[in-house]
Amino acid sequence: QVQLVESGGGLVQPGGSLRLSCVVSGTIIGNNRAGWYRQAPGKQRQLVAAITSDGRTDYGDSVKGRFTISRDNAKNTVYLQMNDLKVEDTADYYCNTLTVGGIMYWGQGTQVTVSS
Repeated sequence: QVQLVESGGGLVQPGGSLRLSCVVSGTIIGNNRAGWYRQAPGKQRQLVAAITSDGRTDYGDSVKGRFTISRDNAKNTVYLQMNDLKVEDTADYYCNTLTVGGIMYWGQGTQVTVSS
């Protein structure tokens, strides 16, 4: 059974940093595409960052230059380093992975609040 467990969310002031972690079990994350999405209240879920099995990355326009996605294959974990956080980054953040077999799995989400 594939499971994704996010952690690292919390309350941070504008300009601060957080690192989200997504521990994956039941599938080899290095073989999959993995991504972080976010959903703010009343808004659609949107792509934040993604990383392919060969290490290519993609970012949403609003986070380019501030957020970095990475992967530790030994720990089967995906990270999202978030720097220079803004109030508009406030959202629930979800990790997902798309397996080689074409099945997508989601984590339960972790809340990020950016506020002074």
